[in-house]
Order: sequence, then C-alpha cells, then structure tokens
Amino acid sequence: MFRSGFELGDLDWVPWSEPGRAGVEHHVLWAPDESEGEDSVGLLLRFPPGAHGDFHEHLGHELMLVLDGVLDHSDGISYVKGDLVVEGPGTEHQMSSRTGCTVLAIRTRPAAARTPQKPVRPVGVTAAP
Repeated sequence: MFRSGFELGDLDWVPWSEPGRAGVEHHVLWAPDESEGEDSVGLLLRFPPGAHGDFHEHLGHELMLVLDGVLDHSDGISYVKGDLVVEGPGTEHQMSSRTGCTVLAIRTRPAAARTPQKPVRPVGVTAAP
C-alpha cells in the first residue's frame, strides 16, 4: 500500500495512445502545470507482456523504479523489481517488457520522439540471465 492509501490494483489505468507505443498503460500521479512553469511529471506505468514505449530522447532527467516484473531497456539491460534506472538529459532509449512490469517514472522535463541512429535491442527481448 502507498502512503496515500491506494493499491496498484485499485488504480484507473489509461492506455497510452501515442505513435510508437503499444500496450503501455499509465496512471498520472502529477502532471506538468504550465501556468506555474512546472515541466515535471510523475507516472505509474504498466507494461503488459509484449508492451513497449516509443524510442525517445530525454530533455531532462528521468527516474524509473521497477515495482514488479522485468523492464527491458533498448541498450540490452533488463531491470527487475527494486532496480532504479536514472537517465540523463540527451539519453535516447526505448523501454519494453517481454514478461510485463509496473514502473514508477518521474521526468523533470518532457521527452521527444526520435529515430534510432544505431542498432538497438529489439522490443520484447529480455537480456540473457
């Protein structure tokens, strides 16, 4: 249970419909407030088996904490429950999950869709154990 009193299973999950994304669902914890000049966003992301995000570049920092399952990074690393991933500005990647996972994602600034300029691990492929 989270401090605010909710369980992951009790949340309203919304499909993230955006080019390059397939199957990812999200729950917004907080959203950017342009009137206050605030760019950050806090999300819970759910990747059912085979789901993937788009390939993108971070314009600020991103923190991802794997809450359950396996999160597969396009650089070839797979992260499991309890792993913390911190991406810096300029980082380009795509996240997926062959087995399914739930992730806490916090971005200090938005991300921008990109096209990979070098080979990346195919979506849905988990690193060897």
